[in-house]
Amino acid sequence: MAHQQPDDGTAAAAGPAARRPRIDGVDAARALAVIGMFTVHLGVDSFGLLPQEGAEHLHTLLRGNSSALFALLAGLSLAFMTGRTAPLSGDPWRRAAVRILTRALIIGLLGVFLDFLGTPVAIILTYYAGYFVLALPLSRLGPAALWSVSGALALLGPGLSYALREALGPFPPRVSSLGSLTEFLLTGYYPAVTFMAFVCAGMAVGRLDLASTAVRLRLLAAGAALTVFSYAGSWLLLYPLGGIDRIAAADAPGFYGPSAPTGDPALLEALRAGAEQDMDSVSGQVPTDSWWWLATAAPHTGTTFEIAQAVGQALVVIVACVWLAERFRLLMYPLSSVGRMPLTVYSGHLFAIVVVMALADPGMPWRAPWLMEGFVLGAVVFAVLWRVTVGRGPMEFVVGAIADGADTSVEEALRERGTR
Repeated sequence: MAHQQPDDGTAAAAGPAARRPRIDGVDAARALAVIGMFTVHLGVDSFGLLPQEGAEHLHTLLRGNSSALFALLAGLSLAFMTGRTAPLSGDPWRRAAVRILTRALIIGLLGVFLDFLGTPVAIILTYYAGYFVLALPLSRLGPAALWSVSGALALLGPGLSYALREALGPFPPRVSSLGSLTEFLLTGYYPAVTFMAFVCAGMAVGRLDLASTAVRLRLLAAGAALTVFSYAGSWLLLYPLGGIDRIAAADAPGFYGPSAPTGDPALLEALRAGAEQDMDSVSGQVPTDSWWWLATAAPHTGTTFEIAQAVGQALVVIVACVWLAERFRLLMYPLSSVGRMPLTVYSGHLFAIVVVMALADPGMPWRAPWLMEGFVLGAVVFAVLWRVTVGRGPMEFVVGAIADGADTSVEEALRERGTR
């Protein structure tokens, strides 16, 4: 079996002596995030094992949460790269920063390339690279400060986004996964104003001692509390306090003109049903025709409630995966193998979608039953065989090698400058 690899970037740039073993449970959680994105990208028609209703429920559960978990785990990886429980400073931090920025550049370019493939998928990698850059100045902070930043972003970011988009809009339609700085910050599929809350929360988790039972219990309790707060708070504002009716009334002129009879109960019921459907189809941020939109907790809406439930569920998933991986290592081995090479598996599934679309009969749907199960099985088999025979994932190896080379080049340049 291939030797145990250190966690990506857990080595402080100071050298091999600082390396720590990977946490298999974190890898398993990362695998669930990637497989969750498979589910969203392939859609409910790609399931064979689940009936239509079950596939729809699973799709609803994973939509938004899988990408949020992926971003949160990006923050956790950043914390691992910059010292885990003891943030780096000085030369070790500088060397880690060079590695991180190099990784961000490569991942961003890969995201642009994958976007050119034309898959019907909102590719997260270019956003992901930008999160690394934005988060780097925060990598010297401890967990309390990082939780505070994440909380501030969750509380203030949605309102700020709404106000800016209301003042600056309307914006041109999106033609790619990421086409401008404005899309990255505010109007894209994974806007930084929302997703940096996930990244900072992940960094805070990475600064904690995940081997501690007390830490795990606190994370589990916090995750459960955030989830309950999100769903209960959103329900209270939308239904007992009438937020859904106000959203429906704001939608009425768009359907029936400025003189829409919003007092008609039948019309209001139809508009309310339409508003609920609209909530479930948002892809990045809520409309700006009513501030009551910020009361929803629906996926990809970028509201405080959505951020809270996504972070809460992510914390529960991470704790559960760490606990299970310690006690059932062989059972979790396939998942942790996929999670050791997320860049390879994520990119690979996009290439596979391109192939499936090319092989489909013209004019016929390319999604078909059992496609989802085939993608998952293929990812697991590849990851396990590669881990057993080679070790580090192929794309992870390439990115790591380039980052190491950049680190070496910068250090040599600094030494040469110091000797002059």
